Amino acid sequence: MPAEISIVIPTLNAEAELPTCLEALMEGLVPGLIRELVITDGGSQDATQRIAESAGAQLIHGPASRGGQLQRGCTAARGDWLLVLHADTQLEPGWSAVVSRHLQQGQDRAAYFRLGFRARGVMPFVVAGWANLRSGLFGLPYGDQALLIRRSDYEAAGGYPDQPLMEDVALVRRLRGLTQLPICALTSATRYQQQGWLRRGAKNLWLLVRYFSGAKPETLARSYGK
Repeated sequence: MPAEISIVIPTLNAEAELPTCLEALMEGLVPGLIRELVITDGGSQDATQRIAESAGAQLIHGPASRGGQLQRGCTAARGDWLLVLHADTQLEPGWSAVVSRHLQQGQDRAAYFRLGFRARGVMPFVVAGWANLRSGLFGLPYGDQALLIRRSDYEAAGGYPDQPLMEDVALVRRLRGLTQLPICALTSATRYQQQGWLRRGAKNLWLLVRYFSGAKPETLARSYGK
């Protein structure tokens, strides 16, 4: 298979998570699935940029804003397909075969992964289950589920807006017929463990409701990490 995919990862002080995120991507190099790695940094003060350079990534610099960072990274990427991934997310082993199959079957539609948490217990299962149900019923996967999208479709949809939060929702709302890939993107559970699974889950849902009601992403971003 010819190399077709550009991996795009936004980062900000991600030294603790980025190495394992990149390690999980290595299996995509064997079949020649990955064309390039683009890391778009928002001004990290830790070892993030050094890790990116050591991995052979194309490093993009700019102000910290996840939407803006993704916009710059996707603009710089050269692959026919984009795989947008958060630095605290690890693709499950076997992901490259699933993605290869999606491309080989002539699938033009954008796709996302099932959500899983790197934590055990009932609540991680419940929260992930709700996220996967939301994604399937309403076509609203979040960025921590990763997004695989043909470049031409990304550009036709207007790309990521330069906003600090809900940039993923803004983009996928302009897409039609997204496909859920039968494999997980395993994301960090740190915020849920620190704030409580129900509290964090309810807060995320409330932020989404406020966004749909017209609240500015800048306003929502100020309360997101609290």
